Amino acid sequence: MGLGKLFLTSISTGIITQDELVWVTRNQLNFSRCEQAKAIKLGQLIDSGELQLGCRI
Repeated sequence: MGLGKLFLTSISTGIITQDELVWVTRNQLNFSRCEQAKAIKLGQLIDSGELQLGCRI
C-alpha cells in the first residue's frame, strides 16, 4: 500500500478505515515531504467531517 493510493481511495469513497490510519501512523517517519503533506490533508479532511472513519464494502 502506498500513501498516494490510500489518499485517492479515501477521497473518492469518503471513507478511511482504522487499519489504514494505523498504517499511516506506523509509516509516517518514512514519508517524503509530499507524502507528509497528504497525511496532513487526510487529517484535516477527517477533522472537517469530509472523510469518515468506517469500512468499505
